[in-house]
Amino acid sequence: MSAPDIDTQVLVVGAGPVGLMLAGELALGGADVVVLERRTGPLTESRASTLHARTMELLDQRGLLEELGTPPAGGPGHFGGTRLDLTTDSPYSGQWKVPQVRTEELLEGWATRLGARVVKGHRLTDLRTAPHTVEATAEAEPGPGGAASALRVRAAYVVGCDGESSTVRELAGFAFPGRDATRELLRADVADVEVPDRRFERHPGGLAISARGPGGVTRVMVHEYGAGVGREPGPPSFARVADTWRRVTGDDIGGGTPLWLNSFGDALRQAAQYRRGRILLAGDAAHHQMPVGGQALNLGLQDAANLGWKLAAEVRGTADPGLLDSYHAERHPAGRRVLDNIAAQALLLLGGSGTEQLRTLFGELLREPRVRAHLAGTIAGVDVRYAAGPGAHPLVGARVPYLRFGAGTDAAAGPGSTFAALRAGRGVLVDLSGRPNPLRAAAEPWRDGRVDVVTATPEPGGAAPEFTSALLRPDGHVAWADGTVPELETALRRWFGPAARR
Repeated sequence: MSAPDIDTQVLVVGAGPVGLMLAGELALGGADVVVLERRTGPLTESRASTLHARTMELLDQRGLLEELGTPPAGGPGHFGGTRLDLTTDSPYSGQWKVPQVRTEELLEGWATRLGARVVKGHRLTDLRTAPHTVEATAEAEPGPGGAASALRVRAAYVVGCDGESSTVRELAGFAFPGRDATRELLRADVADVEVPDRRFERHPGGLAISARGPGGVTRVMVHEYGAGVGREPGPPSFARVADTWRRVTGDDIGGGTPLWLNSFGDALRQAAQYRRGRILLAGDAAHHQMPVGGQALNLGLQDAANLGWKLAAEVRGTADPGLLDSYHAERHPAGRRVLDNIAAQALLLLGGSGTEQLRTLFGELLREPRVRAHLAGTIAGVDVRYAAGPGAHPLVGARVPYLRFGAGTDAAAGPGSTFAALRAGRGVLVDLSGRPNPLRAAAEPWRDGRVDVVTATPEPGGAAPEFTSALLRPDGHVAWADGTVPELETALRRWFGPAARR
């Protein structure tokens, strides 16, 4: 067999936000990674543009927020069209508006600076697995002579980040149970129209949403109660969007200039497994859901943060057996919970007059502080807690609390907070005890590029720390806190592999 055109450790298929986030995480973890993308250039429209608090925390943990700048706040949140205050305990509480094209630009720049290679203009057509490798074939767009050229890539692992119609998922034979859409929301970006802003405005015949954005472009979204899913291939016609808008609202937008047309339905599917041997799925390739409130994008970015450091450790040969399987074990339940949340929202959002009593009751429940906080944490992604063993500290499995460090922090480490301490993409043992500590000595066999040790003092006047010592995973979740030396060593072996020989 002839040599492949590209040899790499990990092939990521899809250069959307999830694929690029994963590529950066892999490269930061020391893996050689290639990203394959069928598009030849950037998006010409912005699809997913809402970033939630947990995603902003992840960007901070990788030092990307300075480059991004402070994005505009995304306004009040909602649950199924009912206003919801998204205040949480995160320093990035609320939601933030970042056009998808900007998110992709940011993540691609970061990933390529770390050494990831992005190959555009190639469509995946075949996957063949062998005991130790996967070989992928992709076709380039036809050249001047009319013939398409093929590209062969050999990798130790392939990750499908290629969206809800994932070619990787289909070629690898992943089961994708669930249901197809029965209702849909039509969406269009339209220039040269004057319509009032509408926020989940319910009419006798349907639901209407409109907002004027930068440059005078208005995004309209409309659902007609009782209407099924359109049968035309591709996006809906502007005539269909305008006709539906007129029937629901009485307004005429037919004289506007459509810049982008799209629709999304209430389909709900999730891959039965996120991993089949050397092939894995992340983002919309792993779960297909209605993109309500930006949750789909944020869920996928959090998949990438969970998978990247684990797969990098696997290809470097430092992973403990079972580490890579923990990706499915942790992210499948997290995805299922979000999908259930979105299914409930779809019922409230797209249901007709028969749901009004339910919406009224739900609005009353949202005024209860504990209900509001619970749903805000779910949508923001800050309440994700991975399974911990019996008797573990309450923080184990949860995301690390944001804690600023004061002047007593180890000057050699340099980080100013728990988030900044994670920027190297390694594990971190944070010790706030302020005294000689046998825990730091216990971590020494892992201080070979896998785990950093930070001795720190909390910033005066800040919130009281929730731990004295804690082991942080590279994705910002707590692996161990305030336990014994043997318990710490067990956590170090589980998440960072065997101790180095002295």
